[in-house]
Amino acid sequence: MPNHPTPEAFTDVNAAVARLELLYDQAVQFLIPRFAKVMQSGAPENRIRACYPEVRIKTTSHAHVDSRLSFGHVSAPGTHSATITRPSLFRNYLTQQIGLLLENHGVPVTIGVSDTPMPIHFAVATNPAITVPQERATDFILRDIFDVPDLNTTNDDIVNGIYTSDDGVEPLAPFTAQRVDYSLARLNHYMATDPEHFQNHILFTNYQFYVSEFEAYARACLADPSSPYTSFVSTGNVEITDADAPIEVPQKLPQMPAYHLKRPDGAGITLVNIGVGPSNAKTATDHIAVLRPRVWLMVGHCAGLRNTQSLGDFVLAHAYWREDKVLDDDLPIWVPIPALAEVQIALEQAVAEVTELQGYDLKRIMRTGTVATLDNRNWELRNQTGPVQWLSQSRSIALDMESATIAANGYRFRVPYGTLLCVSDKPLHGELKLPGMASDFYQTQVSRHLRIGIRAMEVLSDMPLERLHSRKLRSFEETAFL
Repeated sequence: MPNHPTPEAFTDVNAAVARLELLYDQAVQFLIPRFAKVMQSGAPENRIRACYPEVRIKTTSHAHVDSRLSFGHVSAPGTHSATITRPSLFRNYLTQQIGLLLENHGVPVTIGVSDTPMPIHFAVATNPAITVPQERATDFILRDIFDVPDLNTTNDDIVNGIYTSDDGVEPLAPFTAQRVDYSLARLNHYMATDPEHFQNHILFTNYQFYVSEFEAYARACLADPSSPYTSFVSTGNVEITDADAPIEVPQKLPQMPAYHLKRPDGAGITLVNIGVGPSNAKTATDHIAVLRPRVWLMVGHCAGLRNTQSLGDFVLAHAYWREDKVLDDDLPIWVPIPALAEVQIALEQAVAEVTELQGYDLKRIMRTGTVATLDNRNWELRNQTGPVQWLSQSRSIALDMESATIAANGYRFRVPYGTLLCVSDKPLHGELKLPGMASDFYQTQVSRHLRIGIRAMEVLSDMPLERLHSRKLRSFEETAFL
């Protein structure tokens, strides 16, 4: 193991974060050359290990904090800790969260090395020149020499509210270091861009048509000297700062390609095409959640369920009817998913600005109500008696396969969420998504819909974090970190 400095108490947040970065870098720089040597020379006689850094706070009294603040303080006296990975990536987040702890409790935080081993797979993840061989690809057993990912510390027990402490130390953050590292690796795998490019405002869509519109919008921003956006990143980490720069599209797109319109402060917008289905929606949000975004929104297509709706109308979800089935074990269907007022107002304001309709006139093109999410894309082919009755009883106005999953996972991970859909077909009323109808719809509606989503994000980016991260997302006893 490396020789780390002893744990030290800090009252200066910048010094505390700098120590986390030092300890993490020491661990990685200890493991990588030894791993390379083992791959070249064979197994050594001893085991090689380095551990994640951790931040710890011990309090003896309850904090006196603004009751409106839902984060930034521990819920009860005692010891709380969190293992930390990639502190340079999370520098702004750590500075904010640790700073609130210091301010609200008036006691120092202790930065030291945890007893959680750093898996070799995650230690080399930032070095593309090094790969970890598969099991049996070497003449020795890898896990006999290095630590490998451990599901005991790579789970969602904290955010699911089922975590129990073995030593009396309560969690300080919603994710452990190994859980974060696991998702950082998955982001690159599924979305083909590095975690460093992801911005704080996430748009999800279920159609590739939105991607070309997003790129066109990004290029227009790069051509505008007054725009706060400074670069655009496409699949494969291709980054441009010139509006006219070419982007080579890879021959094979990843499962859920991500695109990033960046700002230097990270307050830009990331668009992820999750494709169709609740499984993809859950996978994407499971992993993006560790980046602790400010907000995520669904801006996809849906089936309109009311005869008074027209193709191209908007649906602002105020409630969700969940039949996606992918989250039932983590978040039972009896858990209500509330609409978040701050997000709803931003979305309605964005629709009004882009369409230039106000007040009662907005009802001409937008309805608010329940969105139903099913796991069966071809639900129309079943006997209609049951589904139509359930949809009517739920007062649903639209149906898709992703929105409730994204909202429910936002609720579960304490990430503000919202949904604005666009009606692309009306299967109950004979207007199916056929090629001719679809192409006309896409040409006229996609650009406007995307601009509404972007405008809503810009409105939300101006909102103070403590207002956006509502107490509605927090339980009885929560981690101090968002």
